[in-house]
Amino acid sequence: MCGIVGYIGAKDSKEILLNGLEKLEYRGYDSAGIYVLKKAEEGYLFKEKGRMAALREKVDDSVKATAGIGHTRWATHGAPSVRNAHPHQSVSERFTIVHNGVIENYQEIKDAYLSDVEQKSDTDTEIIVQLISWFVESEDLETIDAFKKAIVALEGSYAIALMDNQNPDVIYAAKNKSPLLLGKGDGFNVICSDAMAMIKETNQFVELMDKEIATVTRESLIIEDFTGEKIKRAPYTAEIDSDDFEKGTYPYYMLKEIDEQPAVMRKLLLKYQDENNNLTVDQAIVDAMLESDRVYIIAAGTSYNGGLVGKELIEKMTHIPTEVHVSSEFGYNTPILSEKPFFIFLSQSGETADSRQVLVKTNALGHPSLTVTNVAGSTLSRESNFTLLLNAGPEIAVASTKAYTAQIAVLAILSEVIGIEKGLINKGTMLHDIGIAANAIQAIIDDKEKIESLASDYLSTSRNAFYIGRGMDYHVALEAALKLKEISYIQTEGFAAGELKHGTIALIEEDTPVIALVTEKRVAGHTRGNLQETKARGAHAMVISMEGLDRPEDQIVIPHVNPLLSALVSVIPTQLLAYYCSLHRGNDVDKPRNLAKSVTVE
Repeated sequence: MCGIVGYIGAKDSKEILLNGLEKLEYRGYDSAGIYVLKKAEEGYLFKEKGRMAALREKVDDSVKATAGIGHTRWATHGAPSVRNAHPHQSVSERFTIVHNGVIENYQEIKDAYLSDVEQKSDTDTEIIVQLISWFVESEDLETIDAFKKAIVALEGSYAIALMDNQNPDVIYAAKNKSPLLLGKGDGFNVICSDAMAMIKETNQFVELMDKEIATVTRESLIIEDFTGEKIKRAPYTAEIDSDDFEKGTYPYYMLKEIDEQPAVMRKLLLKYQDENNNLTVDQAIVDAMLESDRVYIIAAGTSYNGGLVGKELIEKMTHIPTEVHVSSEFGYNTPILSEKPFFIFLSQSGETADSRQVLVKTNALGHPSLTVTNVAGSTLSRESNFTLLLNAGPEIAVASTKAYTAQIAVLAILSEVIGIEKGLINKGTMLHDIGIAANAIQAIIDDKEKIESLASDYLSTSRNAFYIGRGMDYHVALEAALKLKEISYIQTEGFAAGELKHGTIALIEEDTPVIALVTEKRVAGHTRGNLQETKARGAHAMVISMEGLDRPEDQIVIPHVNPLLSALVSVIPTQLLAYYCSLHRGNDVDKPRNLAKSVTVE
């Protein structure tokens, strides 16, 4: 997710903005910029492609200004470039804007109002600032009125900050679906998309709600809705210390980590992208896998479920036979190995004891190994031959979410690189396809209120539940069941849909929740047939389907993505169902009973 910061007060806004953006680097981004306004009609715009360090080098240290806005961007509309980096300005350069989210009707707005306006970028964001300018110039509106009229016209998700160079004493802000906070200080105020960006300046924040507009000055925060009605909302104290700093203003780490998944996807693409915009991994890993005759994925818990998806990716994209094993079983019941095995160890922490004891054994046998982990320098990373990092940032909640999707994304990247090396794939698409999946994840997250309602309807009083699916959906069903059982304590099982009638359907009682995953075309009809069998026995049935395979009665429809990456997206609603079910039952979402984040004993 992109990041927004803004400051208006008495200090040098430039340094505050840069520091705030650096706090948001974990989100993943490909460009950054700031705009500072020294006095009326004396503004300075700095933006650069790449890391914050590059932006710092570009910023003129001699510029001193007491108001400004800043942004870190991940490309959605338009390629990563200085041209497409935020902030964006109107043709007249009077108005400057930063924006998080996606404007769904930007083309319609452009056609209706701006057909004669030459765009400076390829972004949907620029449409907003040009529209505001058009309303001011064409309809002789005041800035606040033009801002309101433009915001009302927008469809989609947005968090917006706007500056008018004729008025250096105000920042305008608006929000819908994308987060935006207003921070209160003594003689200054701030805006930010995440409290941790401005926690150094203040710990007093007011949350801007959907379809609200704010006028921010040094001394005041004025919030109103689209009708102009003023809204009074007391600030809350963001109690962020060294122990929970990464949680920001979220009530639980798990919800924050679910929300971070689009940013993790984009950060991974940036990490594993070369100067030619191709995905790449260490050539030594590629060579070792090419020399192998079979891949063995060793993992536990959520990582095991991720490994099942990884097996599909590796086999379909590289044609290397792949097995997935539970580490605690493999270590003491080792199967007959192929002549040239290659081992992949999946572990969020890199400290999983069950997996390490397998690694010790395979090292003794001289077999090459790769650890895919979130923690650089962890035991599994140190003791294996190779490491690929998840770059997901600290995952604090016991129930893993972003590490699971990061594992799948990394294995997809690895599989594509191997497939290209073997000549099985002519041209890589994962850079694009994972980016599309990131957008799809964000769309589901933005609609989480619907999923909360479904959790209340289906799971509020249930003692047991089932997830079913076939193929990739079966693998996701296992992970979905694990998430629900570990934090809600509902006895939940994931089953291959066709296996239900071979015994398990005997457990279906009146109102038993059965949730079907339908994202694979070749088996969609079969899974729906299996679901009908449970409904005939009284099941309370829910369907999570993918666009193109959906039916009007389906409860959740996810955006269409590359079928090989369906698990990245279909798992998101199941994570949210588990979260809200646990929340509604009054459980400690982040610290479920009897569980620990890192399992360091066998």
